[in-house]
Amino acid sequence: MKTLNPNQSIDAFIKIVVLAVLIIASFLIAKPFLLLMVWAIIVAVALYPFYEKIIHLTKGKKKGLITTLFTLVLLAVIVVPSIGMASSIAESSGEIFDNFKAGTLKIDPPSESVKSWPLIGEKIHAMWSKASNDIQGFIKEYPDQVKASVGWFFGSFTGIMGSVLLSLVALIVAGIFMSSAKEGYQTGLAFANKMMDGNGEKMMTMCINTIRSVVKGILLVGVIQAILAFAGFSMIGLSTAGILAFAVLVCAIVQVPVTLVAIPVIIYVFSFADTTPAIIFAVYIFVVSLLDNFLKPMLLAKGLETPMIVILIGAIGGMMFMGILGLFIGPVIMAVSHRIYINWVTT
Repeated sequence: MKTLNPNQSIDAFIKIVVLAVLIIASFLIAKPFLLLMVWAIIVAVALYPFYEKIIHLTKGKKKGLITTLFTLVLLAVIVVPSIGMASSIAESSGEIFDNFKAGTLKIDPPSESVKSWPLIGEKIHAMWSKASNDIQGFIKEYPDQVKASVGWFFGSFTGIMGSVLLSLVALIVAGIFMSSAKEGYQTGLAFANKMMDGNGEKMMTMCINTIRSVVKGILLVGVIQAILAFAGFSMIGLSTAGILAFAVLVCAIVQVPVTLVAIPVIIYVFSFADTTPAIIFAVYIFVVSLLDNFLKPMLLAKGLETPMIVILIGAIGGMMFMGILGLFIGPVIMAVSHRIYINWVTT
């Protein structure tokens, strides 16, 4: 075994120290942009199949112009619904606040049929009646519960809107990434091969498919449920349709059952609407709330070697640990870990 002389040891130590300093300095310099860059990579990976088809249809001509138009269209797709939902939420919230400030905020009283509901009917009827008769007194009696509910809602709204704003900037950066996707893929592949002893291509493919699967199986399903729910809330005449649709979207993304939003709304609708429209609305919203149970298995793990339960655990755990970005990073980490474990136990 060859031993290093003192001079070689010192040279090696200096090189390691310099390399460590460069890596740490580079990380600190890039740290303010890491979230944006990671988000842009996720967006680019998710949207690249559509971008590639458009480039193929145009035979690669005027690639810069096509990329710009593609990015602008996607920005409009995100901005227009976001503005509509934000405006609806702001308008509803402002109206509620103004009525509360003026002492004119009213909640429709419950019907007598609420009392007949099993187990919880009497309690719900009593609390509902108390809120209907004296909303200010109700808030004073249950301040912690009201603050917690309002704080959760506006905290979630702020977080989602912040993610939307970040997505808009990331989308612009993603357009740049997509225009040079081949070079970026080759760079990533070379790094993956270094890390995985020549098996980088399989790992890259798995990461790409996992990100796209999460986009389709969680985000897309959540957006579909929110849009359909908004349509139902609006048709039945609920003034807070935007707020309720946003609550549906939040629940769908964080993997909380949408029925937690649907059931109270259905109960409220039965208290003021005619029986036939209320039944139709209840069936419609109930179907919408259960839609993810049918769509998620079809979209979440389609084409993946990783089991759906691993992807789902990664999405939920990543969301809890890292926020909205963890929704994508969590499944990728879990998928890579699962692949390494399978390779280890089978070789």
